[in-house]
Amino acid sequence: MGVLAVAGDLVEDVVVHVQEPVRPGSDAAAQITRRRGGSAANVAAFAAQAGCAVRFIGCVGDDLVGEALTTELSEAGVDVCVQERGRTGCIVVVVDESGERTMLPDRAAAAELTHVDTEWLDGVDLLHLPLYGFDSGSTPQALWRAAAAVREAGGRVCVDISSVRMVDVHGWEGVLRMIDALEPTWISANADEVSALGLDDPAFLARRPQLVVLARGGAQPTRILIGGTEPIVVPVPPVPGVVDTTGAGDAFAAGFLTAIYRGEGLEDAVASAHALAARSLRAPGAALA
Repeated sequence: MGVLAVAGDLVEDVVVHVQEPVRPGSDAAAQITRRRGGSAANVAAFAAQAGCAVRFIGCVGDDLVGEALTTELSEAGVDVCVQERGRTGCIVVVVDESGERTMLPDRAAAAELTHVDTEWLDGVDLLHLPLYGFDSGSTPQALWRAAAAVREAGGRVCVDISSVRMVDVHGWEGVLRMIDALEPTWISANADEVSALGLDDPAFLARRPQLVVLARGGAQPTRILIGGTEPIVVPVPPVPGVVDTTGAGDAFAAGFLTAIYRGEGLEDAVASAHALAARSLRAPGAALA
């Protein structure tokens, strides 16, 4: 059996749980924690916890924070392959009283991956790429080349749209060009991202007959969209006691890819994705309950 690789960002998350209404120009009580972050690193860690052989590929700063983050990710069971330069990125995650989060990213070294070593792709037959990694810097070119190498070796690529901000910054046509260049087997996207890109448009799907879109609906069912067929609807079991939505999409991706890695069918893989995402929703930050 091959290896699942996840390529993209490994950064420090500074998670701010706001405990009372924010008063502009004044103070508001909050609980602040620091932890490992970055969508790609989260997916890798979640997949390792789910029992998958997983490798992380990225770039961190040549600093104590980068050293600590790579050590923590390795101790979580991930095979960590990184370049080191500059300073490690940071994301401030503000979590309001309802559990919803707003992220303020400074990617720093995560945007500075120059290439992916050939040996880092040895045995990789599944490559997951959050589109955060394609936002800026030298990292996009390195990831495009890695995706091409995996496909040429007979492997498959999964893309997570990551954020509507990617559409705001790069335009829907720019994001669709990224998708077409990566030639993914699967795309994972939430309802806002599906709407912004028209991923459920029959014309979009018809032009990409090999593509499967996993249209996540939060508490609503996930739709599996394949060109020329009716959507497959997979219900989401209720999740009591939601603490934090940070990392839920990453847990979904990890659960899905781990199930695919084990040979499960699409519907069962989405159900596994829901189960892992539920565990994330019941824990603070990008962690599992």
